[in-house]
Amino acid sequence: MSKKMYTQEELAEIVGGILTKNNDTKLDKVAPPLLADENALALALGEEEIANLEHSKAKCALTPLGVSFENISTIEVERPRLAMMKLLHVFYEAPDTPVGIHPTAVIHPEAKLGKNVSIGPNVVVSRGAIIGDNTKIMANVYVGKFAKIGENCLFHPSVNIGDYVQVGARVIIHHGASLGADGFSFVTETPDNIEQARQEGSISGGKEDQRVYKIPSLGSVLIEDDVEIGANTTIDRGTVENTVVGAQTKIDNLVMIGHNCKIGKCCMIVSQVGIAGSCTIGDRVVIAGQAGLADHIEIGSDSIILAKAGVTKTHPARSVLMGAPAVPRKDFLKRLKYLGEAEVMVQKYKKYQHLLEDYEKFLNEDAKI
Repeated sequence: MSKKMYTQEELAEIVGGILTKNNDTKLDKVAPPLLADENALALALGEEEIANLEHSKAKCALTPLGVSFENISTIEVERPRLAMMKLLHVFYEAPDTPVGIHPTAVIHPEAKLGKNVSIGPNVVVSRGAIIGDNTKIMANVYVGKFAKIGENCLFHPSVNIGDYVQVGARVIIHHGASLGADGFSFVTETPDNIEQARQEGSISGGKEDQRVYKIPSLGSVLIEDDVEIGANTTIDRGTVENTVVGAQTKIDNLVMIGHNCKIGKCCMIVSQVGIAGSCTIGDRVVIAGQAGLADHIEIGSDSIILAKAGVTKTHPARSVLMGAPAVPRKDFLKRLKYLGEAEVMVQKYKKYQHLLEDYEKFLNEDAKI
């Protein structure tokens, strides 16, 4: 299949950039400067990539405003990363999702399919499920009973959608994600070790005959419009009410969101984050990789939780948290400063320790007189 070629003027118009020294070269891809050939638009977004343009075969480059070269055309833009996003959409090749139902798919007669849907091999659509117009469901996806999927969604292979889950419009779910599994919710007849530790601060002894009872999850999961969910991410159903993910929120691979959580709009949740049950996350919150949130806490809107933070309590809007247990960033840096000062003090103490010991010995001998 031949690639579509673009003129430099066309690409400059797409990104809203300023084209300099047009050399009429047609472009069919984008690439880093050192990997770019004459038909590639070199992406020189940062200082290192800009420096690499001197060694590039590219005839045209995307650069920040004010960065130009004598021997190469440039498309200068105010926000290079935003421009790159627009270009990647231009050159992106969508997965093969032909309209229609594959002969190996199993569609319950009471399910409802919208117009122009694509149902791939071995897909199962259960009783009462609704699939919106133009939605694409790839191989081996399971859609539970009475689930409702909006318009223009894309489900990659092996996605699992549980019973009664609701997914809004234009939602993208990547390989192996699971929405609507039962929440991790259990109870014992008498207070268990965790309850005892919380109430008394200690554990008095084991309970060999203790039984653990499962609490069923009667709620489900609600995913609002324009959400993207990464591969192998899991979002558990609520105990009584729904677990909710707000519109425009983007979730990376390998994220765990527990039962009853309420995630706000336009949040960014990075890989390997774990959010325990019944947490409430405000709008536009960023949670960096491997951060963990304890259950039943609230994080205010516009907060940032830095990588590997262990958040154990509620924090207000516009918090910047780091460390384990997590504290505001300025407090964490202050503690690091104190640790550095403490190290100096310890070294000084060791230097003069013998004098202090001699002085204490003198005081003890004086006291005997």
